[in-house]
Amino acid sequence: MAMVALKCPEIEVVVVDINEERIKAWNSEKLPIYEPGLLEVVKECRGRNLFFSTDTKKHVGEADVVFVSVNTPTKTHGIGAGRAADLTYWEGAARLIASVSTSSKIVVEKSTVPVKTAEAIGKVLKRNCLNPDVKFEILSNPEFLAEGTAMEDLQHPDRVLIGGSDTPSGQKAIQTLAEVYAHWIPRERILTANLWSAELAKLTANAFLAQRISSINAISALCEATGADVSQVAHAIGTDSRIGGKFLNASVGFGGSCFQKDILNLCYVCESVGLKEVADYWLQVVSMNDYQKQRFVERVIGAMFNTVSGKKIAVYGFAFKKDTGDTRETPAIDVCKGLIRDGAKCCIYDPEVKAEQIFRDLSAPKFEWDRPNYSRSQSHILENVQVQSDPVAAADGAHAICVLTEWDEFKKYDFAALYEKMVKPAFIFDGRNILDHAKLREIGFITYALGKPLDPFLVKGY
Repeated sequence: MAMVALKCPEIEVVVVDINEERIKAWNSEKLPIYEPGLLEVVKECRGRNLFFSTDTKKHVGEADVVFVSVNTPTKTHGIGAGRAADLTYWEGAARLIASVSTSSKIVVEKSTVPVKTAEAIGKVLKRNCLNPDVKFEILSNPEFLAEGTAMEDLQHPDRVLIGGSDTPSGQKAIQTLAEVYAHWIPRERILTANLWSAELAKLTANAFLAQRISSINAISALCEATGADVSQVAHAIGTDSRIGGKFLNASVGFGGSCFQKDILNLCYVCESVGLKEVADYWLQVVSMNDYQKQRFVERVIGAMFNTVSGKKIAVYGFAFKKDTGDTRETPAIDVCKGLIRDGAKCCIYDPEVKAEQIFRDLSAPKFEWDRPNYSRSQSHILENVQVQSDPVAAADGAHAICVLTEWDEFKKYDFAALYEKMVKPAFIFDGRNILDHAKLREIGFITYALGKPLDPFLVKGY
């Protein structure tokens, strides 16, 4: 919404949230999320045509267009638990919109939702609005940006997708929203579709992207077994114009708020309409991601003489990717828990993730990261976790370093100095394939990179 405010100075944008602390942060110099370039845009527009408020009833009631961007987490209990999307927050937002509306509105789905959600929300809006003259048009306008490059993605998107009904009022609503985006996006990049196609397109896009990551990660395992180099394989296939080179970097696994959640949601939708084979196909993408994380943990333990009990392991990076502080479904959670279950003591450093966030994530059950008050005690985990604000201190006395996020700063470290502070033999397990392993071996490190020929030490065992 900050980009809309920047590009459309004549439009007043009000972001509302019931969380007072979050709104205070949006009105401060320290925003509640880290995203390169976001603070500058917010500061330029805030107080001019961009406002942040907790007065949801007032501002929703006055709005002509309402964008709904609430959480749609995976259900943790009941029918569809572990796969289906929980639309509790969406339904609550719809009931609020209906209760405060005295004029007709366009309601825009920004949250990722299952197919046919617009139909259900339309019923909630209609049945809960007391004024019979108020009409609602629902649009699906899914977000295709990537964290870490969100501002660039918003300013120069590959496409903007707007889904609406085929009625005259639905088409008019589509054009109203298209006019907003046309302030800075070429018309040919503004795509229109029906509601169900737009809702499904978002789930499908995330499924395809995650599929590519799992595909190259599967090949990385084969590369290690055969002596091939996954980077060379990826380059060879990526130069094929039918395939392309994006999302072909082998890693410890994908994370973030969308990929796993949306694939599981897609699987549930498929099962709900009797397409079990289709659901099973997409579920393999998640299974391969889990396998890659487990394989990484097993490689660490196996390399370190089949035990990490009592050993300090420095973990570099906890966010699910660089240039963001987002830790939702980050592979680091499962990797750290796996190492700790085998007795390791993890010392974690991340330049953007706060210690309290790391402790919350490591104490939270799966699928509860985006629900309020999700922290539960897991003392056996937390007793073996330390968070450091200094990467050198994190490595001091460590037996190994695990690189779990591809932060650029990690490439610039003085690894010779780090080596001197570590217990020998000193290991580096590069879960993002970002380091120069030849130089690290010259220093004395025993190194492991996903999908690369194995260090002689790991092959021979000496």
